[in-house]
Amino acid sequence: MCVDAHLPVPSGLTRRGVLAGAAALAGTVAAAGAAGAAPSAASAPASAGAGAGGAHARSGDLVIRGGTLLDPATGHVTEDAVVVIRNGVVGAAGRAGSVRVPDGLPVLEADGRWVLPGLTDAHIHLSTTAEALAALRCGVTSARSGSTSFYQDIAVRELARHSPALAPRLRAAGVFVTPLPGDSVLADPDLTPLARAKDGVRSAEALRRMVDVNAARGADVIKTRVNERAGLPDQDPLTQVYSREQLAEIVAAARRHGKGVLCHSYSERGCHDAVTAGVRSLEHGVFVGERTLREMRRRDTYFTPTLTAIAGLAESTDPVLAERGCTFLPVLKRAVRAAYELGVPLAAGTDSSGGTVDPVGREVELMHAAGLPALDALRTATTGAARLLGLGRTAGRLAPGYAGDALLLAGDPLADLSLLKSPVRVVRAGIPV
Repeated sequence: MCVDAHLPVPSGLTRRGVLAGAAALAGTVAAAGAAGAAPSAASAPASAGAGAGGAHARSGDLVIRGGTLLDPATGHVTEDAVVVIRNGVVGAAGRAGSVRVPDGLPVLEADGRWVLPGLTDAHIHLSTTAEALAALRCGVTSARSGSTSFYQDIAVRELARHSPALAPRLRAAGVFVTPLPGDSVLADPDLTPLARAKDGVRSAEALRRMVDVNAARGADVIKTRVNERAGLPDQDPLTQVYSREQLAEIVAAARRHGKGVLCHSYSERGCHDAVTAGVRSLEHGVFVGERTLREMRRRDTYFTPTLTAIAGLAESTDPVLAERGCTFLPVLKRAVRAAYELGVPLAAGTDSSGGTVDPVGREVELMHAAGLPALDALRTATTGAARLLGLGRTAGRLAPGYAGDALLLAGDPLADLSLLKSPVRVVRAGIPV
């Protein structure tokens, strides 16, 4: 893949969480020390003015002036717009002359550019500082983790809180709740007893333990699966690994901690079992059927199809994966179109992992190719995805009270969605990145 204002470390962060963060992201402190103070005046672009660095940049104060502002929530376009960001939060936005601009704030000139809120990737695996920064530079200012092996995503979340110019704000998922977690049982001493389970993590007690440890580590959401993986040639993604009853156990355990569940899925039966078990969002969902989509609409269950990941399979050099991707992609596009027509909420997610960060703008393009109008496709990475993450009043718009996260684009994204893949400039919490 090409805001919070500066928040303190949460008071509820435990010693375990601190140790997890320190161990998970070696080099985070060094990176934050080098870059966490925000770009200096010398490194800030000329368009931002000399004042873009220093104290104002560290506090997230910025004026974006002169661009064409698009509000994804309404589709309204404001020419010659001004956005005033104070302490990382939008204080005012509107047409020049209608917005009071405080004296002395650094200015980012946006003449000839379109100005949008930062994008949200609702399914991404961020395990390193480099991946977090790469996602941010591609315009992802908010994200939801699809899990990590050793709680690296929790450390990325904390990095984003104290150094927003280094990472998107993140909803962390912690360790994957899966039948065979492998070395992830070493991520926490309380998980190691699961290594003795002859049948893997399948019993009600084992499932509850994984959820409880994730919650204790500070995970915001819980990630599980109902089917095997599509990205491994020796696995059959239509094979079901958890029953509806097991999924319901995971959902119930997550709810006791006030958390929702995202579920990796492919087969229609698996999708239906996951939805009726109460998951918050269905991930991938290639063969999801109409009865399940109708149930999703009734329950307000989100669909995160990760079209980018499936399209990536079609480009694989592995013949099994390439055939799988070529077969799955048109099926998934039809499912996305059916979901949209039925009113199922959709969220954009790339499923980026392993050091490769795909632009969520490509996911928006693929949503459009599946049949969504351009504005509704854009909403899957702005207002829609923000709502899924519980950030409906924080991200997805540049309006008073929302995060000061913005993209500057070279043209009108509704006329050319490919512009989302290469933003001219990214602003995170009022800090030009």
